[in-house]
Order: sequence, then C-alpha cells, then structure tokens
Amino acid sequence: MPKFIIQGGSSLKGEIEVSGAKNSALKLMAAALLTSKDVLLVNVPDIEDIHTMKKILEKLGAKIEFNNHEMHLNCAGVNSYEPDYKLVKKLRASVVVIGALVARFGKAKIPQPGGCIIGSRPIDTHINAFKQLDIEVKEEKDFYLFECKKARLSGAKIILDEMSVTATENALLAAVFADGISEIHLAASEPEIKDLADMLEKMGAKIKGGGTPVIKIQGVDKLTGVEHRIIPDRIEAGTFAIAAAVSRGDVKIKNMIPDHLAIVLKKFKKANITFDIENNSTLHIKPTTIFKAVNIDTRPYPGFPTDLQAPISVLFTQAKGTSKIFETMYEGRLGYVKELEKMGADIKKADTHTIIINGPTPLYGKEITSFDIRAGATLIIAALIADGESTIDKIELVDRGYEKIDQRLNNIGAKIERIG
Repeated sequence: MPKFIIQGGSSLKGEIEVSGAKNSALKLMAAALLTSKDVLLVNVPDIEDIHTMKKILEKLGAKIEFNNHEMHLNCAGVNSYEPDYKLVKKLRASVVVIGALVARFGKAKIPQPGGCIIGSRPIDTHINAFKQLDIEVKEEKDFYLFECKKARLSGAKIILDEMSVTATENALLAAVFADGISEIHLAASEPEIKDLADMLEKMGAKIKGGGTPVIKIQGVDKLTGVEHRIIPDRIEAGTFAIAAAVSRGDVKIKNMIPDHLAIVLKKFKKANITFDIENNSTLHIKPTTIFKAVNIDTRPYPGFPTDLQAPISVLFTQAKGTSKIFETMYEGRLGYVKELEKMGADIKKADTHTIIINGPTPLYGKEITSFDIRAGATLIIAALIADGESTIDKIELVDRGYEKIDQRLNNIGAKIERIG
C-alpha cells in the first residue's frame, strides 16, 4: 500500500494552482449521458474518482478520451441502464447517474452507492424526489430499480427532504426531459450545482435558479453537445490555504473563486490569518504569528463546508485558546481526531458530532492513518508542521480527491516522499 513520508518543519512559499472541482466534474460527466452529441469538459482534475466515473460511463457504452485535463465524451453508444456494480460501490457520487439514466431510458438499476466511510448517508432523499416525479422505486437486495410509470416523465413540484447536493443534482438531471414544468424546492445551493445547471443550459435545457433553493425546469425534447470549463475546486483551494497559513507560509493560491469560500475567509479573519484577494482569482496567504481560537459549525453552502472541518482543525491546534467544531452533516467524519491526538494535539471528541481543541500545542511526527479523502489531507497538513518525520498510510484515499498533492506541495516547500 502506498504511503507518504513527510519531514515536518517547512514553511510553504510560492504559488500553487487550484484544480477543477471534483464535485462538479463528476456530475458534468453524468450529464453527458443526456446527449448523443460530443461533450468537451475542460479543467478536469486528474484524480482517482474521475477515472472511476470514466470507467462507469465506458462500461455503459460511452466513448471517452482524457488527456491534459480535457475530457471528450460521446454517449451515443450508451445502451445500458445498469452501471457496473463494483465501480458504483467505489464511488458514492456515481449515484447521480440515476437521474441521467432515468431521463434517457426511463429506468435505472443501480447498487447502493459506496465511497468514503464517513457516517450514515442513505439515499432516501433521492428516492423521495424520484417518487415525486412519478418514478417507481423498487429495492431488490443490494440494488435499487428506478422506473418511469409512463412513456415520459411529467413535470412536478419536488420538495426535497433536506438540502442534499446529489439529490438536487439527480432531480435536476431527471427533470430536464420531463413534460412540462418541474420545480425543485429546498434545493442545495452549492456552486457545483450552478455549474451543472449552467452546462445543461448551454446544451439547450431551460433552467432558472440553479444554485438557489428553488430551481425551475421547463422540460425539453433533447440536448445538444457542449464545451464547458469546470469551476475551480473550492475545497482544494481551502485546503491549500489552511496548509499555507498553519505553516506560517507565504503562498499565492491561484485560479480560485473567493466568493465560493466567503464563510471560510470570514473564519480566517477571526483566526487572525493575514491574507489578500488579488484580481478576484488569487488568495494570497501571508505569514501569521499568532492564531486565535474560533468556533465552527458545518452547514450546507453558503455555510462552512463539511469537507474543510477536518483540515481547519489542524490550524486550531496552533491557535491560542479553545476552539469547538460541530459537524452537523456526517457523524463518521471525526475519525482523524485520534490520529491528531497521537501527534500531540489537545483534541477530544465531546460527542459523535463535536470536537474540542485546546491550543497551541506542538505536534510530533508519528505513524498515522488516513480514513477518508479529507482526513488524509488533514494529516498531511499536520505532518507539514510537526517536529520530525511522519508516515501516513492509505494515501490512495487522498489520491481520490487531490491531484498529485505531494508533488504540488513539494513545489512550494513541502518535503513529502511517496513510497509504494
């Protein structure tokens, strides 16, 4: 199994470019199922999750070429509504192929999705959304069968049980070809959803309110091909910003959208991090001597993102005072706490959703294990500032979400060696 060996104590300096958004690219790939014409995606991150989704679509019959962050997709030959069992179990985001397949074939058969083990994430919200579109849902052992009761879906008012990103995307993809008008209420507002809506509109869909709590869709008969540039990955930008700040570095994080990190930057100010926004596309993190403790509750966008609560915990180990993080989304996302404790952090789980961090405390190099994508990034940040050498196991999980993170951080002063 591959590992990272990291020498701590380096201050990051230089410039680093943000990749395209993973959580946008995966859904845009699924959207290509809605047309028989060519789709070109630009700024696609070269990460494991993208390759898994590529294999899922290819198994369905798609032809895909992926080079130099550009992906050419043609789904004219897709002739199956049953994605590969093993591949879907590897990637939870693959759940969004349901909406696209139901829109295309009137049915989809899919295993219960997999992905990171970060708590209970059932697809009840998806199922209820599909039922409101008059789609019949049958559960068969480990599979779900989704089937339209009529020749064509009918537009409907869909009220989601919660502001689920993937449920919003599934409902949007399914409703594009529905007869009449559909409305999605309690829709998630993440930038990645607006990116999906923007691409679908360029393909000929009629959508209003993408990226807002109410999305209106006028069904159309067909979609055409498109060329679309994927938005920057706000989670990667935030991860690099935290790494730069906690290392007391001087780093310019380029190709990012400041508005997508508004709440994070607000917390940075409270934590006494010094930074500037340049040309509305570059976040310049400057050296900071003393960090202040801050409390954080994760929330759906535009709230503080759950994907950054683990990375920012490392910053709080170096902040003066007591910080509290309340993880409202996934109770299983606090597994990294024990690993930071091993390194010397004064960090405790108060309950399944809350951690308390007292700082500042020095961190020391240890042998530690990544449990999911964001925990892996968290431990890399911790190892960068630790005294001595750290070894991180299960880094293949990090590769699922961050493109060549070791090489890119090494380019700005980190000392990371990949073994295996």
